Amino acid sequence: MIQGSGRCHYHPERTGLGICVECRHVVCRECTTQFEGINRCASCLEKRLKALEGPSERREWTVGNVLLALVGAAVVYGGVLLLSRMASGL
Repeated sequence: MIQGSGRCHYHPERTGLGICVECRHVVCRECTTQFEGINRCASCLEKRLKALEGPSERREWTVGNVLLALVGAAVVYGGVLLLSRMASGL
């Protein structure tokens, strides 16, 4: 086992069964889960599953989103004005 410890990282009273490949903690039978053929602890398995799900949907508009939308609209509006002035000058 790792660093001479044969005890579960999450349950020190239990004997370790294996080592999580992500965090390298010794884990007991109840704490280890095989996913993709590899032993992971519950904490690392949760992180791995979230990573596989991809980013969550964003539904909220933050101040930064609003400012970016306003700046984008101003740039488009300015471009339209510039093109209309150039077209009328021809």
